[in-house]
Amino acid sequence: MDADVTDSAGTPADPDPDSEGPESPGGPDGGGGRAGGSSGGGGPWTWAARPETVRPEGRKRHWVRWTALGASLVLLAAAGVGWWLYRKLDGNIRTDTSAEAELRAYERERPTALVTDAQNILLIGSDSRAGDNRKYGRDNGGAQRSDTVILLHLAADRKSATAVSVPRDLMVEIPSCHGSGGKATGARTAQFNWAFEIGGTACTVRTVELMTKIRVDHHMVVDFSGFKDMVDAVDGVQICLREPIDDPAAHLKLPAGRHTLDGEQALGYVRARKSLGNGSDTERMNRQQQFLAALVNKVQSNGVLLNPARLYPVLDAATKSLTTDAGLDSLRDLYGLVRGMRNVPTDQVQFLTVPRRPYRQNANRDELVQPDADRLFEQLREDAPVTVVPAKNSGNGPAPAKRPATATGRAPAAAKATPNPTYSGTNAADDLCKR
Repeated sequence: MDADVTDSAGTPADPDPDSEGPESPGGPDGGGGRAGGSSGGGGPWTWAARPETVRPEGRKRHWVRWTALGASLVLLAAAGVGWWLYRKLDGNIRTDTSAEAELRAYERERPTALVTDAQNILLIGSDSRAGDNRKYGRDNGGAQRSDTVILLHLAADRKSATAVSVPRDLMVEIPSCHGSGGKATGARTAQFNWAFEIGGTACTVRTVELMTKIRVDHHMVVDFSGFKDMVDAVDGVQICLREPIDDPAAHLKLPAGRHTLDGEQALGYVRARKSLGNGSDTERMNRQQQFLAALVNKVQSNGVLLNPARLYPVLDAATKSLTTDAGLDSLRDLYGLVRGMRNVPTDQVQFLTVPRRPYRQNANRDELVQPDADRLFEQLREDAPVTVVPAKNSGNGPAPAKRPATATGRAPAAAKATPNPTYSGTNAADDLCKR
């Protein structure tokens, strides 16, 4: 019997880890129980040596997996949003397929580009009163009009950009074009803005090419609403007025001095004509050039092109307002164009108007001053530097250069050629208030 008791009291070979062993009298610091003492048989096994069910290395790997999963989800969400924004902006742009077809039909008549990497882009401001633009004037059956046309030349090295305004009242040779109904129009001598009205973008491009012998690589048509939205997207553009403006037709009333114009005010400023200065289209073009120079300066100085949060609203407004040729009808194409201009110094972004004077048969129209105009076109064709000097201010903008006149007050038949001509205009670095 004593032998049986001695055998049953020995140390268990495989204790149950889930059983609660007796606490030692000394509590947690004693020699028995879970604190590290033996189970009563004097063997080497202790509860303190029992392995953990979940090791620290396991918990670490678990945390790393969840972190990686979370990061992947964030990246996927960002990529999805980025793709959606890209598609949205890309879908805003409209392609002028009819103009493309018309230009292809007359390819043999078009000039050849002389400098491969230089680009010439025709910017056309649409004055159509259809749709959202009805409040800016009477809708003449949705007819297209264009009072603003600028030939933008980007140098091959992308170190300069020259924007040349073409007056709407300039008398030019307009080639035979096809109108909106497909009917061909006859070639004629008429004021320049007729080309857009009778034959749209393609006719305007061909008229510019006929006049300048410069190959137009791309074209863009910008409407009223888009112009306003772009100005609002950059939080307004600052201008300087030397005289107050009170123009009910343009809904614009401002005192003299510095002003930051919002989109609606900016549209009134660049469109106003009869109430400002001498009421000429020449002064209106000067104001347009000044404003565009200020807009370029605002975009570059505020880092809009390098800040996605600020760039998106500008791109959204711009793409909604654009109708382009097939070579610029995607966000990638436009970004490539903007990226090429990003590092152009503001003082090398120049604005001028083609040399012109009153038309001899009608003083309310313009004609080119030769040979100065042809010399300017030659410089642009050959990607040669164009020198633009500030004009003296008069009223709310630089006055046009004085036109030579004879003793009778009439413009002479021809002007003398200038060996190294300079042109009156402005650049994006100018501060008109400091002149």
